[in-house]
Amino acid sequence: MRKSLLATLAFALPFSALAADSYTVDPAHTYPHFSISHLGFSTMQGRFDKTSGKVTLDRATKTGSVDIAIEAASISTGFAKRDEHLRSPDFFNAAEFPTITYKSTAIKFKGDKPASVEGNLSMAGVTKPVTLNIDAFNCGTNPMNKKDECGAAASAQIKRSDFGIKYGLPNVGDDVKLVFEIEAIKD
Repeated sequence: MRKSLLATLAFALPFSALAADSYTVDPAHTYPHFSISHLGFSTMQGRFDKTSGKVTLDRATKTGSVDIAIEAASISTGFAKRDEHLRSPDFFNAAEFPTITYKSTAIKFKGDKPASVEGNLSMAGVTKPVTLNIDAFNCGTNPMNKKDECGAAASAQIKRSDFGIKYGLPNVGDDVKLVFEIEAIKD
């Protein structure tokens, strides 16, 4: 009996590992962006233009992973002088910390769709746990390129001071809304 159980497990494990689908983030259709209070007068918007990463998803076991890398120097707010300042040691310190990363520790499902991702955000040399709420999620065949892909919109609220980014406080807001608009193509 024990031999047959071990043989069954040895046979089944490789196939269960293959059940997860792997996706590569499409940098042309992925937009991490943020909003923050500017002096209490307006909300400043910004985004990052260079993103890469991998997503795995196993809907049968309701598991998966997210691994995103963002080039800090690719920040864009529509004003070159401000972007230069945001790349400086006052903010992202992109020369010393060129990559912002998000690595999941768990994906929570509601029904058969992911509802949130728990993970660690690393920015400006500091890593903190951040939960992304998945506001939209869809998979299917892209009608333009005929490839299978998934798209998601996920968001979180963070305090930039938690990551050591304190320049301009309290005039420039501490609360930052992060939004990750992601499209990923099945490998």
